[in-house]
Amino acid sequence: MAELLNDEQVTTALSTLPGWRQEERALVRTAELPSFTDAIRVVNRVAEIAENDDHHPDIDIRWRTLTFRCSTHSEGGITALDVSLAEEIDGVLDTLG
Repeated sequence: MAELLNDEQVTTALSTLPGWRQEERALVRTAELPSFTDAIRVVNRVAEIAENDDHHPDIDIRWRTLTFRCSTHSEGGITALDVSLAEEIDGVLDTLG
């Protein structure tokens, strides 16, 4: 099982994740894409990554605005798995956004 990160570790992780913030026990980022089609492309690519990693974010889709919420539900908060997934989501947004 993944271990929960403490507050200092979360703060350090956030310093390397521009656009991400901590909300309750999750890492959260909202991104606005140029079009609905672009937003769905991002969601599809993140879904592929999540399936491969066996670690899935919560994703809210509002037209062309996506909100990603990364939290390790089985641990009740943020773990290294969430930081890694946030980095991968950033990579997708950088290439498709």
